[in-house]
Amino acid sequence: MASLDRVKVLVLGDSGVGKSSLVHLLCQNQVLGNPSWTVGCSVDVRVQDYKEGTPEEKTFYIELWDVGGSVGNASSVKSTRAVFYNSVNGIILVHDLTNKKSSQNLYRWSLEALNKDSSPTGVIVSNGDYDREQFAENPVPLLLIGTKFDQIPENKRSEVLTRTAFLSEDFNAEEINLDCTNPRYLAAGTSNAVKLSRFFDKVIEKRYFTRDPSQMTGFTDRKRFNFKSLHYD
Repeated sequence: MASLDRVKVLVLGDSGVGKSSLVHLLCQNQVLGNPSWTVGCSVDVRVQDYKEGTPEEKTFYIELWDVGGSVGNASSVKSTRAVFYNSVNGIILVHDLTNKKSSQNLYRWSLEALNKDSSPTGVIVSNGDYDREQFAENPVPLLLIGTKFDQIPENKRSEVLTRTAFLSEDFNAEEINLDCTNPRYLAAGTSNAVKLSRFFDKVIEKRYFTRDPSQMTGFTDRKRFNFKSLHYD
């Protein structure tokens, strides 16, 4: 299997949201028993059967790059992370469903990665708005994953799912909400498993089978998305 083609997918989000646990679950189909903080970047590999069950089926490696989650303003931290952002084929944005700030910070994470800018924070924000034109030339497929779903009280789930729906719309990305300590959330045949496979197939499609660059769009036509739309007040 060493000769398999591969794609590179970044896994981005704040420290403590569960990126390492998620990557372990995606690649090993097992719960990570003793998660620790990621320093720099950790890479794991998942095998993906592109267009499984069709005549076009082909097996690929999915490299999942779990990038350390400090969101500090130190330019040295961002400059160090920038080396991981080259030749990216897809991005999984991870947030903690019990932590609104981690959801809001996904805008900065996406800008940092897509612009490969060592100091994006505060530079391209105007009155709480991010300009969608910043993404016009970065046709990278995105997937939004919310973790710690099990920790949301039943009477708060509707509110939280409404927020994630806004995020999904803003990023023009499908959303998956799960508990990284319970593999059943990604069990074969579930809607989450279908969404995940569809995302990886899209990443592979754009890397190896898309000929027309004009078809490689990563965001909707709306030029701005606003923090206020997330109802964080």
